[in-house]
Amino acid sequence: MAARQVASKTEKEPREIKLAHSPDSDDAFMFYALATHKLPTPGYKYTHILSDIQSLNEAALAETYDVTAVSFAAYPSLRDKYILLDCGASFGEGYGPIVVSTKSMRPQDLKGKRVGVPGLKTSAYLSLKLYQPDFEAVVMPFDKIIEAVKNEVVEAGLLIHEGQLFFPQLGLHKVVDLGIWWQELTNLPLPLGGNAVRRALGPDMGRLISKTIRDSVSYGLEHREEALNYAMQFAREMDTELADKFVGMYVNKWTLGYGEKGKRAVRELIERGTTAGLLPGPAKVEFLEA
Repeated sequence: MAARQVASKTEKEPREIKLAHSPDSDDAFMFYALATHKLPTPGYKYTHILSDIQSLNEAALAETYDVTAVSFAAYPSLRDKYILLDCGASFGEGYGPIVVSTKSMRPQDLKGKRVGVPGLKTSAYLSLKLYQPDFEAVVMPFDKIIEAVKNEVVEAGLLIHEGQLFFPQLGLHKVVDLGIWWQELTNLPLPLGGNAVRRALGPDMGRLISKTIRDSVSYGLEHREEALNYAMQFAREMDTELADKFVGMYVNKWTLGYGEKGKRAVRELIERGTTAGLLPGPAKVEFLEA
């Protein structure tokens, strides 16, 4: 009798879903409802793992997490293990990663320069390589790049996350905004990062996770003030006004769903990266449809 009771309790234990994302205000905003149990997830327990995007790209190679944020540039190396969800992505529509320096520099002057970058699997790095193939990449944590530029450890730095907004306050100069360059080149938003789910979980589980993520994003957008208040604990060096602007840049209509234009943008980035020899072929992208 006791054994049957134990078995019954075990059967009712929720299944753990390991969900990995960046410790940033935009991701915190996106997953606010899920992290604070505003959403019912009967039968499932989501465990949040926070790590920088380069580390998440590397962890995905070993299928460490069930669902994870990944750079679109990393996807070709992961496509056999993960499939992209059609929600939860970050696109830069007329803005994106920014290259900065301590003094005014023309974009063409980047050739041959030492540039601090946040990882060789990041979409920001891929975009810069497509823009200017000839520079010396110096890999460092994304939140150390501004200091490295100021101390002239590198001649320029590739900024992602909130550094894109407050670098002028630190006396740094913009060399190029890769989001603007990409939009002028392709008339598309620049795809930066998305969420991917392990193929081994199966399409039904993948769709359930996708719906949960979309519901969490929707909740945050519908309860913006409370979601932003929660996200502020991850807003490095930003006041509420700046954090609100940053969240608005990367949690928006594109996050709720790529749409055909968003999917086309992802394919365009990966095709260009593959053609340039920067990504492993084939230039194929697969989304888990709802």
